[in-house]
Amino acid sequence: MRFRGAVVLLIACLGSAGCTSKSGLEDLVPRPSNEVTSSISRPVAPLPSEAEAQGSRTKYAMAAAPSDRPMSAVKEQETLGQEMPGQDTPELPAQMVALAAPDKPTAASAAIEAGTINPRRFRDAKPINFGKRSPRHLAVHGVDVSRWQGEIDWPRLRSQGANFAYIKATDGGDHLDPMFKKNWRAAAGAGLKRGAYHFFYWCRTAGEQADWFIRNVPKVDDALPPVIDVEWNGDSSCKRRPSRAKVLEKMQVFMDKLERHYGQRPIIYTSPDFYRENLDGAFLDYPFWVRSVAAHPSKLYPGRKWLFWQYSGSGLSHGVQGKIDLNVFHGTEAQWHAWANRRGQPLVAEAD
Repeated sequence: MRFRGAVVLLIACLGSAGCTSKSGLEDLVPRPSNEVTSSISRPVAPLPSEAEAQGSRTKYAMAAAPSDRPMSAVKEQETLGQEMPGQDTPELPAQMVALAAPDKPTAASAAIEAGTINPRRFRDAKPINFGKRSPRHLAVHGVDVSRWQGEIDWPRLRSQGANFAYIKATDGGDHLDPMFKKNWRAAAGAGLKRGAYHFFYWCRTAGEQADWFIRNVPKVDDALPPVIDVEWNGDSSCKRRPSRAKVLEKMQVFMDKLERHYGQRPIIYTSPDFYRENLDGAFLDYPFWVRSVAAHPSKLYPGRKWLFWQYSGSGLSHGVQGKIDLNVFHGTEAQWHAWANRRGQPLVAEAD
């Protein structure tokens, strides 16, 4: 009887619209995971940059679509570092109407390929004194954006020191950022190196999410490697917090699929709390992008090599209304060009 009941239940579920990847068979009948890792070969030596660490954050999300939030628009709850009111805090003038996104790259694209790196001219609403290890001492700065930044004047943002941009593309298995396509074209037209990121949703299978990202993010030769954004989002409709083993398994499936398609090893973006619980000691042969807005990354990611550092969630810049996330590449200009021109292949940075 129990067997017949299970069969009836399965048939009923399959016939209903509610049996989705968010609440499907895995919730009714226990079964082995179908998220089996593939056989992407891994480099022997660790990759990107060097040992360091950082603070924590909680995202705001829209009530109608809790998982749809950017890496900016964040409620900061950092416990390290010291704000320095009065330094670098002048408000920017009201933003002008953004330039229309060009359909094709302009001469500005050739400038970045030729080696032009614009110096950092950003301000910060909540500046932090990072001391001798300030991100100011690193050469190549950039931003990450999503629909929360609204219309962006990309040429002006580029002139302020945004040499690269990571653009929100997708999250889960069915959400596309409504500004992605426009931002993707316009960033290239303004001469920025650009890449796309995916916010991972723990209530969908990794394979579905990888397919959704691949469906929406073009495969282009000059793009930076794709990014998987992994963190806990308390405002999400998905309340699952898988075990560390399950987290690593799902991430591996997603990253393997993207690596096969784009020919580049994905970058892992994460926050301190998620890193401590799930990623410390894992994925040593993957590049990391770490969030650390109140201290140098070595404070919160001890021993971890990192490629990008998100050092502010309260940046201010001409070309954007409101606040924007600020990031820096871990290396010199020469290392940046060597890495970017290899289309994201491994980089081993020197220690600070």
